[in-house]
Amino acid sequence: MNAVNKGLEQTKPDKGAHLVEDWETALADTDVTGAKGILRDLQSLRKQLEKDNPDADRIHALLHRLGQNTVKIADRADKNGDKIRALGEALTEAGEEQGDEEEDKEAAANPKRGRKKA
Repeated sequence: MNAVNKGLEQTKPDKGAHLVEDWETALADTDVTGAKGILRDLQSLRKQLEKDNPDADRIHALLHRLGQNTVKIADRADKNGDKIRALGEALTEAGEEQGDEEEDKEAAANPKRGRKKA
């Protein structure tokens, strides 16, 4: 939420990629309907942020979709539902609604969760 509150455009891509990795790790073992779709979008977002020239339109679309889907699962969260909803609303506002994208198979095949940081 700190990055969202400060403004995502102020967050450097490499820092954003590390934040996304943390979200991936947190969702990896979550058994809530909708979490797998969020995880796929997070993987796609991380891959974009790791590129030398990220696609801003794709990032905005992913943020918007992540926000919408995060709001949807907020009511099913065991705890922190209000915080999850607030995060989802902020992500939705940060992104732009775009058409559906195909799953980023490269990102899905190369998840970073579970990798220990040096």
